[in-house]
Amino acid sequence: IAIKDNPWLTLDSLKDEIRELAISLDRDEYYLLKDEVWVHRDASIAPSAYIEGPTIVHRGAELRHSCYIRGSVIVGEGAVIGNSVELKNAIIGPESKIPHFSYIGDSILGEHVHFGAGAIASNVRGDRKDAYMRLGDERIPTGRRKAGALIGDWAEIGSNAVLNPASIVSMHSQIYPLVSFRGFVPPYSIVKDGMRIAKKDDR
Repeated sequence: IAIKDNPWLTLDSLKDEIRELAISLDRDEYYLLKDEVWVHRDASIAPSAYIEGPTIVHRGAELRHSCYIRGSVIVGEGAVIGNSVELKNAIIGPESKIPHFSYIGDSILGEHVHFGAGAIASNVRGDRKDAYMRLGDERIPTGRRKAGALIGDWAEIGSNAVLNPASIVSMHSQIYPLVSFRGFVPPYSIVKDGMRIAKKDDR
């Protein structure tokens, strides 16, 4: 999908799509934990985890102590949602790890994404206006007041980094710790500070 096709619009119908997907889940493999919360029998849910629906938690996923799932969430196979992590209107891809103190709203994560402790995918501008994607000098509207991050497979988000609304981090890219970033990170790139992007040499 092209950036200008506005991939954030996928999130507009996520709640309804989760409900439709739930109808087709194998009831021998998934059970209804509570209203509109479907969990695979091989997933691990801490007693202190709080989950609102509609949410689907897939095989091998782990929801740890005091995580908060606010609904309209898909947690992929083998994903880890850790201590004090808050998710809302988000897709977390298989084997992605968000172990500590993160917020991810209105975002889509691919496979094997890793969030360092305290990393944030922010979804609302400070002035509460509609978010726009920054691509060089071009501003591409998302049409949404809430638009988080789109993060490709095997991306690494460093501890206490902030992805500002409507940011895209491509596959195999890395955001260094403490960086506040907004815009587009090409594949196999590193954001070391501010908006400075370098190419990885381990392609």
